[in-house]
Amino acid sequence: MAGNSIGTLFRLTTFGESHGVAIGGVIDGCPAGVKIDLEKIQQDLDRRRPGQSAIVTQRKEPDTVEFLSGIFEGQSTGTPIGFIIKNANQKSKDYSHIKDTYRPSHADYTYDEKYGVRDYRGGGRSSARETACRVVAGSIAKQLLSSLQFNAYVSTVGHIELNKKYQELDFSEVEKNPVRCPDPAKAKEMETYIKEIRSSGDTVGGIVDCVIRNVPKGLGEPVFDKLHAELGKAMLSINAVKGFEYGSGFAGTTMKGSEHNDQFNQDGSTKTNLSGGIQGGISNGMDIYFRVAFKPVATLMQKQQTINSKGEQVDMQGKGRHDPCVVPRAVPIVEAMAAIVMADYFLQNKSSKI
Repeated sequence: MAGNSIGTLFRLTTFGESHGVAIGGVIDGCPAGVKIDLEKIQQDLDRRRPGQSAIVTQRKEPDTVEFLSGIFEGQSTGTPIGFIIKNANQKSKDYSHIKDTYRPSHADYTYDEKYGVRDYRGGGRSSARETACRVVAGSIAKQLLSSLQFNAYVSTVGHIELNKKYQELDFSEVEKNPVRCPDPAKAKEMETYIKEIRSSGDTVGGIVDCVIRNVPKGLGEPVFDKLHAELGKAMLSINAVKGFEYGSGFAGTTMKGSEHNDQFNQDGSTKTNLSGGIQGGISNGMDIYFRVAFKPVATLMQKQQTINSKGEQVDMQGKGRHDPCVVPRAVPIVEAMAAIVMADYFLQNKSSKI
């Protein structure tokens, strides 16, 4: 299987399956001498872990990371950072009903078609459990980029939208509710809706917004390795993601050029930031902001028609523990992937000072 790594200089390779002994990763390219706060890494993992509230999957995993190499006396050594996260609460029997049956809109069918074999327990390698490894690497990337601020939050759940610009928000509110929406009233509305969806055996999608502040100028390349292209690739590699937009995004198509252009101030900053902090594929020093759209979880607790490995039409119904909405737990994953991309470009741009 190819495609288990991301990054050029700051590079993460992950391994493991949802119901295997452990998941883990190797981070290559982290410079020596970076102070590593293990508690901060665990805090980020705790934000992603299952079982943290009534509106997420109730699989109970401590998600305790164990470092095997690359960190000594509280700092990086410059060698590969190896780590594992042991799986502790697998219930493989919950997936026996899909051993030879394909869940609609899941990776089951395509895995069988591509590889001829699949680990059906919890989705195996296709499970979002793999994203815990990304959170570890992203947390280390954030500590490398200590002057940058990464703030992701839930802006939409189903039809419920926050409808506020990020400049109006208090990011300290994000972790004060299980939805991770920085508006307490909207958060409560979203939480109630997710509970209603769960009780009906259904699922719902949503949108996670992310803002990166204090970004230096000059990160990114002007042709194929555009900064926004790599951010888009990173976000689209997250399970259940269906869309990515940055800056004005699709809304910019309704504007005139005279309305959309970001006019300059004398210091090179811009009066507006519809470019989303990136122009010509290169950061311009303004805030980078983008949105990531997540589909509804494919596994439903409702009966659906599907096919099995023999091509026969059969009925199936989801079992086990699943998220009714992924966006609350996706917030730290979006931050992590953004940090991994930014760390990689920082190392590529030797003249940048952070």
